[in-house]
Amino acid sequence: MDLTSLMGPLLGIGAIIGGMLIEGGHLGSILQFTAFLIVMGGMCGSICVAYPLADVIAALKAVGVWIKNPTANPEQISADIIDLAQTARKESILALEKKRESIEYEPLATAIRLAVDGTDPNIIRETLETAQNVMMEEREVSVHFWEDCGAFAPTIGILGAVLGLIHVMENLDKPELIGPGIAVAFTATLYGVGSANLFFLPIGKKIKRKAKLDALAREMVIIGVEGILSGLNPKVIQEKLSVFVGGKAES
Repeated sequence: MDLTSLMGPLLGIGAIIGGMLIEGGHLGSILQFTAFLIVMGGMCGSICVAYPLADVIAALKAVGVWIKNPTANPEQISADIIDLAQTARKESILALEKKRESIEYEPLATAIRLAVDGTDPNIIRETLETAQNVMMEEREVSVHFWEDCGAFAPTIGILGAVLGLIHVMENLDKPELIGPGIAVAFTATLYGVGSANLFFLPIGKKIKRKAKLDALAREMVIIGVEGILSGLNPKVIQEKLSVFVGGKAES
């Protein structure tokens, strides 16, 4: 599990609630099911209008990308490629077949399978680049989905606040209900802004970041496999891949 995906929301919610309690507030004042229903229900309705069902399902599945650690480990991929290059140089390309099952990163295993089968290097590059483009397109849709959730939720929260204030205005003849009524009204805004900035927008940003890391890892595979098929010295391949390993945090 990606610990920051777990720690981030807990830290954010804890700081907000802790600050409220320090100021003398209490949890009961922000636990309003009606406000939650308005914000989350309205936001879900807006999302369903904006996206087809297939995109909604794909974006919900992308939560797994947010929760889990990246599948692409640049150091491990580089080490695997160098090991494969050394094996191919000492023995042959066909000798890579016995190492394929031990490769954890699926795009690299696929590339090696194509190489062992004698596929033209240009075809291998095209296959890997197509898979990379499809992956990025799918992730981009998921990123936009969660970013739109972050855009819709605060607006629906304002609608919830307006509805609450309308209810307050209908009870101006009951002064004792005005204060609590206004507090409930603004709870919808709290839910909208809070959910957007603690969950929806951060989820979108992390999915986008991990997609870029995966794209870089796939580019490593393309460079590495092309180097292997070209018979490059493993040290040369390692030098090419060192840019990705050393600069992954700056991508």
